[in-house]
Amino acid sequence: MRNKNYSLYFYRMKEQIKKYTNSLIHETSPYLLQHAHNPVNWYAWNEEVLEKAKSENKLILISVGYSACHWCHVMEHECFEDENVAQLMNDYFICIKVDREERPDIDQVYMMAVQLMTGQGGWPLNCFALPDGRPIYGGTYFPKQSWMNILLNLADVYQHEPEKVIDYAKQLTEGVKLAELVKINPNEKEFTIDTLHKSVNNWKPRFDNTEGGPNKAPKFPLPNNYQFLLRYAHHTNNDELLKHIELTLKKMAYGGIYDQIGGGFARYSVDHIWKVPHFEKMLYDNSQLVTLYCEAYQKTKNPLYKQIVYETLEFVERELTSSKGGFYSALDADSEGEEGKYYVWTKAELQELLKEKFNLFADYYNVNQRGFWEHENYILLRHDEDEEIAKRNNISVNELQKIIKECKKQLLSIREKRIKPGLDNKIITSWNALMVKAYADAYTVFDEKYFKDIALGNLDFLLKNCCDQNGKLSHLTNSSINGFLEDYSFMIEALISCYEISFEEKYLHKANDLMKYVIAHFKDEKSGMFYFTSDTDKALISRKMELSDNVIPASNSSIAKSLFVLGHHFGSEEYIQMSRKMLNNVLAEIENYGAGYSNWAMLLLNFSTPFYELAIVGKSVDEKRKILHKHYYPNKIFVGSASESSLPLLLNRYKNDETLIYVCKNNPDGYRGCSAPVKEIEEALKQMNIE
Repeated sequence: MRNKNYSLYFYRMKEQIKKYTNSLIHETSPYLLQHAHNPVNWYAWNEEVLEKAKSENKLILISVGYSACHWCHVMEHECFEDENVAQLMNDYFICIKVDREERPDIDQVYMMAVQLMTGQGGWPLNCFALPDGRPIYGGTYFPKQSWMNILLNLADVYQHEPEKVIDYAKQLTEGVKLAELVKINPNEKEFTIDTLHKSVNNWKPRFDNTEGGPNKAPKFPLPNNYQFLLRYAHHTNNDELLKHIELTLKKMAYGGIYDQIGGGFARYSVDHIWKVPHFEKMLYDNSQLVTLYCEAYQKTKNPLYKQIVYETLEFVERELTSSKGGFYSALDADSEGEEGKYYVWTKAELQELLKEKFNLFADYYNVNQRGFWEHENYILLRHDEDEEIAKRNNISVNELQKIIKECKKQLLSIREKRIKPGLDNKIITSWNALMVKAYADAYTVFDEKYFKDIALGNLDFLLKNCCDQNGKLSHLTNSSINGFLEDYSFMIEALISCYEISFEEKYLHKANDLMKYVIAHFKDEKSGMFYFTSDTDKALISRKMELSDNVIPASNSSIAKSLFVLGHHFGSEEYIQMSRKMLNNVLAEIENYGAGYSNWAMLLLNFSTPFYELAIVGKSVDEKRKILHKHYYPNKIFVGSASESSLPLLLNRYKNDETLIYVCKNNPDGYRGCSAPVKEIEEALKQMNIE
C-alpha cells in the first residue's frame, strides 16, 4: 500500500481532539474543511485575504487540491500538520487553500504557471505568488524537508532580492497570459472528413491494441475520445477501429478500474492493463462513461455494455445521489487511512464468506496471481468470457451468471458495513448536468422510464437551485460562486438531451436562453471563442479560455457543439456560423492531436457528413421516437410534438389523426433538403440510408 504508514497516521490524527482551528472552519467545501484543524493559518480565497497579503507585503502560497486526492492527503499530514513546518508557513506567507472543484478558474491560472515552470502539473498544486497574485514558483507534491527548504529559500530571496522575484513574476505572468492564446484562423472555413482521416491516422500509433486504450500508463478512460472514435468508425465503416474501441470498452469493464462488486469506475488505472485503480470515484467520469457505454450499446447491442450502464447508475444512486436532489461530486480513494481498503479482499475473507461458491468466484474474478495486489489483498477483475468459464466449470452460462450475481450481492452487503471512503458532498452544476445527460442517454437507449424520471427530476432540481431569476447560473447549489463556462455549456447539453427524451419545449427554450447569456457575458468578439469566466467575475491575473478536451471536454468545444445543435433547432444561421468560426480556429489541432480535441472532432463530423433533422408530429410521437432510437446514427437531432408547435422544425407540420415523420438532410456542401413526410419508421430510415 503506497504510503501506508503516512495514511494510518493521517487517519489517527483526524480522530484525535483538534488542537488547532483556522479560518477554514467557516467554509462549506469538504476539502477546505479537511484542513480546518491544521496548525497552518489557512485562508480561503477572497479579496480581504489578498488585501492582507499586500498590506503585510507577504508572498502568497496558493495550495490547490480536492477532497478525493490521495497525494493531497499525504502532503497534508507530512507537511501541513507539522507544527514546525506550519510556523515557517505562517511567519513568511499568507497561505490560501483552494478547492479546485469549487474554483476551477483559480486552478487553471496557477496550474498553467506551474506547467510553464516545471513542464508538468497535478495535484496537490502548490504555487507561490507575489502579494498581487503574480506567480513566482511552484510544483505539485513536496516531501517535508524539500518543502521546508523551499519555504526558507523563497522567503530569503524575497526579503533580500525582491526586484529579482518581481522581474521573474512579470515574465511568468506574461507567459501565463500567452499560453493557450487562440490562434485565429483567417482561412476560409472548409470542413472535410479528410481532416479527421489525418487525425485518426496520426492517433493510431498511440493505440494499445492488446489491452485497449492508449499505449502508456497511467491509463485514463477519456470517454470523449472513444465516443468520437465510435462515431468516426461508424461513418467510415472502419471495422479495424471499431475493434479497437470494443477492445478498450471490454478491458475497462473487465479491469480493476471498474468496481466489479458495486459498479462505477475509478478515476484511472496506474498500470497499462487497467488492473490497479487510483481508487477515487468521480461523478464526471462515471457520467461520461455511462453516455459512452450507452452509445456503444446502441451501435453494437453488446450486453456487457448494458450491464455496465445499469450497474454504474445503481452505484450513482446508492453512493452519489442526494436525498434532496442532485448528485455528489466524489468518493475518496482512502478509507481508514488506507488507499483502496474499502474495495479489496483477502483470499481468506472470500473463502470464509463464499464457502462452496469460492472456487467458481475466484476463477471468475481472478483471485489468483493475476488479481493479486499487495499485502495479501486482491483486486477483483475479469479476464475470460462467461462461456469459457462455464465450460471450464461444467455448468451452463445461465447458472454461472446466477451464482456470480448472488456472490456479488452477498459481498456488496458485507462491504457496505465497512468504513466507507470520504464523500465530497458538493453539488457542482457542470458535473450534475453531465449526469443528467447520462440518465437521459440511458433512457434513450434502454427505454427505462425510471431513467427518464431521474434525468428530468434532477434537471428541474438544478434549475431551481443553481439558476437565478435572471437566468444566471451558480457553480454550486446555493452558492455565491458564479457559474463558469463549463456550467453553462454542460447545462445547455443536458437541457437539449432532456428535450429530446420528453419533447417538453421549455427545456429547449431554456437552453437557448442560457446560450444568449453565454454570448453576452463570456464571448471574445475578436476570436469568436469564449472565456472560462464571465465579465461579471472579479478578474484574476489572466482570463483563461479552455480549448483542449481532457478528462472533461473543453467548455469551448461543448459550447460550439451546442451552437450547432441549437442553430438547427431554431433555424439560426448566426449560431451555426459562430460554431463554424470556433471550429475553424482549432482545425490544425484536431489534425495533429485528435486525443486532445475529440469533442471538437465530433463537431467536425457534424459539418463534414450528412446531418439529419428528424421531426415527428402526431399522437404517436413517443412511440415512433422510441423505435427510431433503436437505430444508431449519431449525426441527428430530434424534435417532436403531439400537437401544433411554433418551433421552426415543427411549424405547420401537424395533421389531425396522423403521425408523420419528416426527415431533413443537411449536406456538407451547405445544401438542405427535406423529404416528403412518411408514416412508417422503415420509410424514414430509408430516407436516412439506414438499413
